[in-house]
Amino acid sequence: MRATIAAAALAMLGLAGCAVGPDYVRPEVEQPRDFRFAERGAGDSANIEWWRQFGDPVLEQLIADALQNNRDLRIAAARVEEFSGRLTATRSQFFPQIGYGADASRDRASERLGTPIPGGLPNPQTTYLAGLNASWEIDLWGRIRRLSEAAQADLLATEEARRGVVLTLVASVASGYVTLRDLDKQLAITRRTANTREDALRLFELRYGGGVVSQVEVAQIRSEYQAAVATIPTVERAVAQTENALSVLLGRNPGPIPRGRAVDDLAMPAVPAGLPSELLARRPDIRQAEQNLVAANARIGAARALYYPAISLTGLFGGASAELSNLFSGPARTWSYAGSLAGPIFTGGAISGKVAQANAQQKQFLAAYEQTIQNAFREVDDALIDQRKSRERLAAQEAQVAALRDYARLARMRYEGGYTSYLEVLDAERSLFSAELGYAQTQADLFNAIVNVYKAMGGGWVLEADKLAPRPAMAFDPATR
Repeated sequence: MRATIAAAALAMLGLAGCAVGPDYVRPEVEQPRDFRFAERGAGDSANIEWWRQFGDPVLEQLIADALQNNRDLRIAAARVEEFSGRLTATRSQFFPQIGYGADASRDRASERLGTPIPGGLPNPQTTYLAGLNASWEIDLWGRIRRLSEAAQADLLATEEARRGVVLTLVASVASGYVTLRDLDKQLAITRRTANTREDALRLFELRYGGGVVSQVEVAQIRSEYQAAVATIPTVERAVAQTENALSVLLGRNPGPIPRGRAVDDLAMPAVPAGLPSELLARRPDIRQAEQNLVAANARIGAARALYYPAISLTGLFGGASAELSNLFSGPARTWSYAGSLAGPIFTGGAISGKVAQANAQQKQFLAAYEQTIQNAFREVDDALIDQRKSRERLAAQEAQVAALRDYARLARMRYEGGYTSYLEVLDAERSLFSAELGYAQTQADLFNAIVNVYKAMGGGWVLEADKLAPRPAMAFDPATR
């Protein structure tokens, strides 16, 4: 008899070692060997705090403040803590659930119902009960293990989502700061141009009063001056809106943003090197998509386990007595234990529907995982070609600005020498003003393109940035997975 019981126990333990449903295997994803627009001179700089390459301490402090105070990052951290709690609750099903209970009651039975009360029994009667109860579902088919696997993957996916917020936050602050410094430069160009045209307007008004120039020339200069003046509020509005956006990223109310280096003095970060295969381990969104797929795969097993019987053990140990002083004495002791087995026979498609639902969700997350990888490849290529063409455009615009400055200088010399009208000077200065603004905008485009390259490639720098952000409380350390 004992041998039979031992054999049955060993058989149950053997069955408990396996879990129904498919084990996760990373799907094969077609990927290019390299990026289409990779830079030959790129350096291995994706694993450093790349924003320090700008050489601006103010920017570094702004990023540190954002990582400490940004509300989106706090929300993401709280979600990690939420899913950590879900994992703890799911894993608790591996263990017996033990509780306690106590009850006290006083009852009086009617003596007029025709049924006499046995002699010696008090009426009314007092009863005291106290005990411990326990229950345990034996995870014979791996349902709880699959649910735990899914909960763990959900937690890891949420952690990767938080890391994605870190990545986006650092890139957004750097991009916003560069844009702000570029707008400051555009505002300085616009104000300088407006002041120059105002001086010219005053001079020509005096000359017109002396009958030296015509009213047409004065009107033309005035129109150019007003055009420059009208540009100032537009740039000032953009400056204020950019400051407000940065303030929210920093976790502050809208307000002014401190400045450091001018955009012309910012150092250009190096283009990071990388291969498409490295994105699978670098980018938080790809890692998040894979963990979502792992969770969906595990839930297939949890759904299939519902076809099999559930085995549970329950127990009770305590005492019952009419006197509180005797509640814990030997004669008052009470106990019970039981085992139960329950399984489905006919459910009207409830279980098959859950299995079909789990399979369909796994297909959705598989397609989402593949799409996330493809979008990652596209974003890196887009960022690389953007920075390359921005460099080429900036070089061409730099030469254009230099040529237009010579043109404006020569046109003024020709006018002062009496060889041409002031219209030629106005045309040269108008073209120079437009080119200077365009050059400043392209400077910001190039800096932002470099920022987007780092954002698209991900990299170990996210870990460095994460050190500056508050860490969520987690019951499971992703580093130990």
